[in-house]
Amino acid sequence: MVIIPVVAAIALALAWGRDLPTPILVIIALLLAGSVLAAVHHAEVIAHRVGEPFGSLLLAVAVTVIEVGLIVTLMVGDHAKYQSLARDTVFAAVMITCNGILGLSLLLGSLRRRVAVFNAEGTGAAFATVTTLATLSLVLPTFTTSKPGPEFSPAQLTFAALASLGLYVLFVFTQTRRHRDYFMPITTEGVVIEQEEHAAPPTNRATTISLVMLVLALIAVVGDAKLVSPVIESGVADAGLPHSVVGVVIALLVLLPETLAALRAARRDRIQTSINLALGSAMASIGLTIPAIAVASIWLSGPLVLGLGAVHMVLLALTVVVGVLTIVPGRATLLQGGVHLAILAAFIFLAMSP
Repeated sequence: MVIIPVVAAIALALAWGRDLPTPILVIIALLLAGSVLAAVHHAEVIAHRVGEPFGSLLLAVAVTVIEVGLIVTLMVGDHAKYQSLARDTVFAAVMITCNGILGLSLLLGSLRRRVAVFNAEGTGAAFATVTTLATLSLVLPTFTTSKPGPEFSPAQLTFAALASLGLYVLFVFTQTRRHRDYFMPITTEGVVIEQEEHAAPPTNRATTISLVMLVLALIAVVGDAKLVSPVIESGVADAGLPHSVVGVVIALLVLLPETLAALRAARRDRIQTSINLALGSAMASIGLTIPAIAVASIWLSGPLVLGLGAVHMVLLALTVVVGVLTIVPGRATLLQGGVHLAILAAFIFLAMSP
């Protein structure tokens, strides 16, 4: 995991600004995937050092930096083609995290001990924040009238960006300071588990190396993604799929390592950690992406489409209702996990066949 970011960064430096043959692009794509895995691996090392819930927060921020970098890089390169990329990617991230990662985690947890147990207070607060952020940033633009189409006026975009960032910062303060125990793993009896029972934290030297590699991997991911974006576009076009699928592909790629991290936590019977990863990623995806896009819009020409269509709003509403019913009891079975995965399957199918 130390070699891959270095090789990916070198490849980026050598290939930037050149017309590359297909075999080279395939190699860069593999390095891109490896860099994403390396980035989350090194984020996990640092997270293990700082402990929960800081670890889950760090992983979510690291993944979101990758996502924001990909979106902004592609939009700056060809804004006319990617004017709805931010919306497509952020909404895909919300659906993947709130249905896919959450559903799989509950599925594994309930298979392990019949009922997956988590802290309803912290999880409910996180889910409420995600719901509010998604509504303010992705639903309201469809209904505002200051500008035609599903987009914000500059003043509205500024408000949405500030509100998103403010809510995210407030949640981080709540999670890491004021009510930290609400986001810690718990036993079946509801007892908070402060520390893992095994795996000693990494040394200062290992943590420093991981920090350097994390930064290098993030740079490599954003740059290599820019190089291979034409391959993704042509693949989507050749398959006859809507252009919005590009946003789904980006979200799937970026969230794959975090999904693996959440599933590993679920297998260790740390369902709360898995949920922290899922909802933290959804929250960071909106709370950090929208402000970044708002700043980037200063240099972007043309419309910035953020409002969801009717089908996606129905899926979001269904996710919210089902999520509330899942979270309130603080316990979930195989059924709840299956329901969330069914919603994700419907989203992916409708993305390919709208």
